Amino acid sequence: MVGTVIPFRSLLVSNYPTVIGFDIAGLVLEVGENVPLGPCTNNGRTRERCLVPWQHAIPLPDEDMPWSHAASLSVAIQVLLTSWDVMGITCSAATANTSPSAEKNRNKKCEAVLIWGASSSIGSMGVQSAQLLRDDQTSPFAAVYATAGSANHDYIRSLGADRVFDYKDAGVIDAIFSAASQQRLVIRHGFLTNGSLEKCQVVLKAFLGAEKSEDKDSAKIASVPLIPSDVEVVNGVERLRQFQRWMGICGRRHLADGLIGPSPEIKVVGKGIDAVNAGCQCWVGYGT
Repeated sequence: MVGTVIPFRSLLVSNYPTVIGFDIAGLVLEVGENVPLGPCTNNGRTRERCLVPWQHAIPLPDEDMPWSHAASLSVAIQVLLTSWDVMGITCSAATANTSPSAEKNRNKKCEAVLIWGASSSIGSMGVQSAQLLRDDQTSPFAAVYATAGSANHDYIRSLGADRVFDYKDAGVIDAIFSAASQQRLVIRHGFLTNGSLEKCQVVLKAFLGAEKSEDKDSAKIASVPLIPSDVEVVNGVERLRQFQRWMGICGRRHLADGLIGPSPEIKVVGKGIDAVNAGCQCWVGYGT
């Protein structure tokens, strides 16, 4: 999907013409110092062969995983892990840590993390990763809240979300606040993949000052969409932008352990260069 954003918003493009595409999966043909650079650039994956920095590549744990599914992992994992990192959240594997400090922290779990726009590839990866945070006894998160279109609610719950709300519902903000209040939870961290930044801000602002959280006077939203320069700034709510980053040990380990996987279901619109425009048009009409 990121590759299709480029021609519409000129992201990460310094000059034209350029080769679009970020998500990629395929065979490693050659590695090492003897790989010739040739005339090709470092940008763009819509080609038969391309250069990939070694830090950006991870082996697939399942030999039967289709290339189309594997290609959806790269940016989703990079953006998601970067989002947790910039919000100060440590994403570790769910463990059965029964140490006294872990048990003490488990009893202090008082937050729900909010994934807004959860049915996209990045959003669904956010739900899977947030589920790991919820199951990690050392994290403050006790529940995973998500928004998505009503048709995708069962799917998002199957990925690990505890509560799923319809972002098209006029009362979605009140519904999220009510659910958290009933569970005696606060929402201090939001991950916006698509949709309304303003609604996310309203939700998090409602919990500012709550005594349950140690950092009760601040909240953070990691936003995938570009944030307009004229957007209203809500006091106490910090908006964080993130960009692509190397896959890292965390993504590779979770993938190998089967804790995360490609999502949602891949739709193939065609093959080769002739299908690029068709793919872009599908993205234009996409909704979560």
